[in-house]
Amino acid sequence: MLGNDWDELLKEEMEKEYFDKLFDFVKEQYQEKDIYPKMNEIFNAFRHTAYKDVKVVILGQDPYHGENEAEGLSFSVKPGIRKPPSLNNIFRELKEDLGYEYPKYGSLVKWADEGVLLLNSVLTVEKDKPASHRGRGWEQFTDNVIKKINEKETPVVFILWGNYAKAKKELITNPNHLVLESTHPSPYSASSGFFGSRPFSKTNNFLKSKGIKPIDWDLSK
Repeated sequence: MLGNDWDELLKEEMEKEYFDKLFDFVKEQYQEKDIYPKMNEIFNAFRHTAYKDVKVVILGQDPYHGENEAEGLSFSVKPGIRKPPSLNNIFRELKEDLGYEYPKYGSLVKWADEGVLLLNSVLTVEKDKPASHRGRGWEQFTDNVIKKINEKETPVVFILWGNYAKAKKELITNPNHLVLESTHPSPYSASSGFFGSRPFSKTNNFLKSKGIKPIDWDLSK
């Protein structure tokens, strides 16, 4: 289904009763309403970042709910789509932190291919209705994903922006890993701790200290 090692790792979870109910709900929603991302893009985060390649996890809440914005990766929008305010603030912090210019597009596929798992806690959403698919089972599924990554012996950086993401910290118990926390990059909170948090350089410094190739965060090329 995903074409990499996630298939075996997630097989048991996807065979559970709650997941069958969840996917029956999701398929019904796609038939009746405008749901994002496209159905064949729901699991894009896993397709782009195999379990063995995960170096960083950036945890989001649910997909962007505007027309054609979501592409199955947290905080990422498809090329040619206007960059949402939170994403613009991420790019602002990236420039302040590492000096990289603002990218032309808001797609973060390059980061995903570098080993950054861009994971939303909820993987689908109804058009113009944020949080519309919360509490349906996605959280149980993605919490299990976080637990699987927590089991990795290879060090991983978990980047938790905002209270929703920070609440997942209790799932990260392995001392091999690094947890970086700040306020959310939303315009409502970015000035209260996100700006100046330097997550990108901190991530790479940690990876290099563990003998792991750092992430190339530059999207302006």
